[in-house]
Amino acid sequence: MASAPPDRDGDIITDINVTPMVDIMLVLLIIFMVTATYITRNAIEVRLPEAATGQDVTATTLALVVSQDGSLFLNGEAVTLDQVRDRVPAIVREIPEVQAVVDGDRTVPYGRVMEVIDTLRSLGVKNFAASVERKAEGGD
Repeated sequence: MASAPPDRDGDIITDINVTPMVDIMLVLLIIFMVTATYITRNAIEVRLPEAATGQDVTATTLALVVSQDGSLFLNGEAVTLDQVRDRVPAIVREIPEVQAVVDGDRTVPYGRVMEVIDTLRSLGVKNFAASVERKAEGGD
């Protein structure tokens, strides 16, 4: 608690205590940072296949989504396979050990997902991961 200096007994304290405001702003910042990842991740509706051995990926540089109708999204932006061929080589030159995470809707033909992965491999991407939803314990 703030108090007045001894030589100014009885004066009103006019200083503003900004500590509570800073605390609130930091909490809001953390909330926005945490929820922003969920908002961007779920922007494209994809029903992922389930797997019991899935692991979390900490850093993703290339995120490719093959939606239910077979359309492609590269890092959240709708693209064609030709546009992927144009953009990915620059990323591979910049980050040679780039990892591509492919989200394929469970209803998409396997051949379409493999076409995307084969295209990425031909462009120099060496590390791949496939997104899945974790199966519930004891599930089928």
